[in-house]
Amino acid sequence: MSLKKYQGVIPAFYACYDRAGAVSPEGVRALTRYLMGKGVTGLYVGGSSGECVYQSVEDRKITLENVMAEARGKTTVIAHVACNNTSDSQELARHAQEAGVDAIAAIPPIYFHLPEHAIAGYWNDISEAAPNTDFIIYNIPQLAGVSLTISLLREMKKNPRVIAVKNSSMPVQDIQIFKAEGVEVFNGPDEQFIAGLAMGAIGGIGGTYSAMPELFIKAREAFLSGRTELALDIQNEINRVIYKLCSAHGNMYAVIKAVLREQGGPDIGGVRKPLANLKEGDMEIVKECVLMIEAAIKKYC
Repeated sequence: MSLKKYQGVIPAFYACYDRAGAVSPEGVRALTRYLMGKGVTGLYVGGSSGECVYQSVEDRKITLENVMAEARGKTTVIAHVACNNTSDSQELARHAQEAGVDAIAAIPPIYFHLPEHAIAGYWNDISEAAPNTDFIIYNIPQLAGVSLTISLLREMKKNPRVIAVKNSSMPVQDIQIFKAEGVEVFNGPDEQFIAGLAMGAIGGIGGTYSAMPELFIKAREAFLSGRTELALDIQNEINRVIYKLCSAHGNMYAVIKAVLREQGGPDIGGVRKPLANLKEGDMEIVKECVLMIEAAIKKYC
């Protein structure tokens, strides 16, 4: 099976809201067009960057439907479908397959610490609801509260639809460990994008890509062409921007959405409570981030 369509830079899609705080179909479509125009490999819809834990099943359906209205047949789309119960997750998985996505993904159930056999059952139940669609395990232990183990991965490999792990654990060697089990891996932490590629990641799925897709694309190109020093220089610039994005009072995604507006991108609103929107003084950080990104693109792209 060819996995070429998954190789590269895949931004984690942001939640798009109107002025009343409802999901904005127009905003979703505008952001989809904007990112496809930047030359990314695909889109990862409905994950952490999409504020999935603060959205209803219907919110998430509306978002995916409007992404697919713009993206179907044009770029790779991975839909994160996990909810904190199996039934809603299966509903989103069925909906994603009907919408025509390339793959679905899921974190493990959060809050209760479930045994591995229950986590495997949860993931397999979701996968069975979309039997013609690739399945990607999402490992993000710092938020989910449970880590993907080798024994759990081996159990999941019995499911022929499991093709990869989206790995957001910070130890970069986890990528190498999972690849040794015969699955592909997407790098999750944006700060270690190049390190993840060096460990064998097929590509990356990240929450800051949309603010500076040019830099991630260029960094990957440099690494793959053997220009390691250039790739690391760009990674260092990316990390400087990420640290600045995280220095505001508002949530990082609220900052990034403001950055997009300042860059001339789509207006997709703020973030949904209880996430913190921008506070007084944060726009100075937003504008500084824009200047940093502009300077890095001018230097490296």
